[in-house]
Amino acid sequence: MFDTDVEIYTDGACANNPGKGGYGAILRYIGLSGKIFEKKISKGFNMTTNNRMELLAVVDSLSLLKKPCNVKLYSDSKYVVDAINQGWLDNWVLKNWKLNTSSPVKNIDLWKKFLELRKIHNIEFIWVKGHASNKYNDLCDKLAVQARLSKNLFDDNGFLE
Repeated sequence: MFDTDVEIYTDGACANNPGKGGYGAILRYIGLSGKIFEKKISKGFNMTTNNRMELLAVVDSLSLLKKPCNVKLYSDSKYVVDAINQGWLDNWVLKNWKLNTSSPVKNIDLWKKFLELRKIHNIEFIWVKGHASNKYNDLCDKLAVQARLSKNLFDDNGFLE
């Protein structure tokens, strides 16, 4: 069912959290010929949060995949990686999108999009330490910062919490 293996690296950046933000991502896979293909994406927003950018990078990257894939997704976001690997997301769903404090989960719209994408792909989340000389994480960070500093920032899908 999952005959394509894809690596995705993601990162988000935000100034004054909340504030101007952006994300960067790199999708990599090896074609049948053995050639490595890479796609870089980034986008900046006028008003957002760092966690939202980290999660949007994941959602937008997975949305680009055209068929079910085995995905190794690398992120330096403990918010994103732990929400999946520690089962927080599943608990939020069971608790009708409430935290243990009874306050609402942030970024519900993106988490719901992720849940739909998770039904399509086999995704393994791998935490990487940020700013620790991981080539692709460092490049994603540069893409995210460039997107945040861009003059062409988006208003949609930014700060909706």
